[in-house]
Amino acid sequence: MKSLYKAMYGLIVILAVTGCSGGGSTTSQDSFVSGNGVVTYLKSTDRIDAPALAGMTLSGTNYSYGLGRVTVVNVWASWCAPCRAEIPALIALSKKYSEVTFIGILTRDNPPTAEAFARRFAIPYPTLIDDSILIGFKGSLSANAIPSTVVIDRNGKVAGRISGQITVASLSELIEKVSAE
Repeated sequence: MKSLYKAMYGLIVILAVTGCSGGGSTTSQDSFVSGNGVVTYLKSTDRIDAPALAGMTLSGTNYSYGLGRVTVVNVWASWCAPCRAEIPALIALSKKYSEVTFIGILTRDNPPTAEAFARRFAIPYPTLIDDSILIGFKGSLSANAIPSTVVIDRNGKVAGRISGQITVASLSELIEKVSAE
């Protein structure tokens, strides 16, 4: 009788665990962290080099970032509601600040789905599809949420980050602060 109770208890534990885990399958949408829009700015003496920003884009071309311009790097996914909400502001700012380079980095998404999203919104800047680039931000202002937006100074150093959805005001202020240096 004791062994029957142990077997039933074991079965209940297994069912409870697999029931909570979605049957063992996890999707990117279930495991992302959403930021709250906090802006972080680093003094020039506290900055470290940004990673190399190069690779295949959603449009199927090779892209390589070059130093010398202030650069905005937006980490996004097409399934991410805050990413979808901020895209009109990012597009508008990329047009307003034509002297600033804008680059997207797709993370935890299906490239064909993201490419359709980019086409639908006519995103005017390239999006890299290799999210392993994000590892290179470790040690500075890493992309700690989806979306995250990092601003790189003219010397290729990480100058600031917005963790979560940008606003026109928050990103404009960060771009102008770094551009004025």
